[in-house]
Amino acid sequence: MHSRLDTTRQAVHHKAMTDAKKTDVARAQAWGLDLADWLACMSKLGAPAFRAKQIWHGLQTRLISAWDDLSVLPAALRQQLEEHFDIAALNVREMRDSADGVQKMLTVCRDGEMIESVLIPAESRWTLCISSQAGCAFKCAFCASGAAGLSRSLEPGEIVGQVLLASRWLRERAVERPQNIVVMGMGEPMANYDAVLKALKILNAPEGLNIGARHMTISTCGVVPGIQRLADEGIQFELSVSLHAPNDALRSRLMPVNRRWPMQELLAACHDYTAHTGRIVTFEYTLVRNLNDRPEHADELARLLRGEKCRVNLIPLSPVAEFDGETPDIQTCEAFQRTLERARISTTLRRSRGGGVDAACGQLRLHRLRS
Repeated sequence: MHSRLDTTRQAVHHKAMTDAKKTDVARAQAWGLDLADWLACMSKLGAPAFRAKQIWHGLQTRLISAWDDLSVLPAALRQQLEEHFDIAALNVREMRDSADGVQKMLTVCRDGEMIESVLIPAESRWTLCISSQAGCAFKCAFCASGAAGLSRSLEPGEIVGQVLLASRWLRERAVERPQNIVVMGMGEPMANYDAVLKALKILNAPEGLNIGARHMTISTCGVVPGIQRLADEGIQFELSVSLHAPNDALRSRLMPVNRRWPMQELLAACHDYTAHTGRIVTFEYTLVRNLNDRPEHADELARLLRGEKCRVNLIPLSPVAEFDGETPDIQTCEAFQRTLERARISTTLRRSRGGGVDAACGQLRLHRLRS
């Protein structure tokens, strides 16, 4: 049971968070507005329409951190922006780096929620893995994101903000921005569909960071209505689906979402997505020692996906404290890969990255929540 002191501390913390939310409620998150939004805002503020492009350029291209950095704007307009629009939806709390160059950012939202993003180098390119929610409700067995449950979905500005903060870090190292964005961090993107799509469209806009749609990937644990909805968007975003098992019984053990949308329904949605968009779906398959990595699992997966236009990413497990599974040895992983390739399924075996920085989804946040 909690002591009286613990209860008092919780009440004080809750009041502080509530007061912070009340203070910020009238201030929109500047990072989450697109150019059309800024044009509408200028109209409401009585400012010329051309100011919208100057603001957009400052936020999305120059990556300004304060309204006074936009000296091209009149002082009176900068004051109005300060009053109505928050330019600091996120603040970096912690940055960790690993021996292989992976950088993990733990950032804090306006209400105190913590989220994670991870920068991964590969030759001369950087991939940024971003979060769509604070926590997760789907509770996949080997994912730390869901261990503390879902706090809330992120707003578009908080999703875009992860990319802008990472871009600032990269520019200090003479890199313009991340070349690839993967929405594979904390949370389920399809459970925050509208905010994720708006954020990615902002990042894709040619007047801003101009990250190509085919360089942005949305990853889902298997939320079928989201896959169906994405197929109708007419935008060439990549789709990644977490599979992790070759049959319903095992997948339901690992991923409770399978009880709502079992594999037959999920694979049918993926097949329709490819037929509708011409885009190939990537299936993510985390290999867990003696659980889903046996030769019979590889054979079953090969039969399941044979003839589908897809690719498979095999991912050796990144151990987390909340799951007692172990990482298979490299020989087992390579044998699994060969079985799929013999079935003419395009397969990649990813090597583990980010050792020492809690790079798996939600680990760093979970440690901070429990500390």
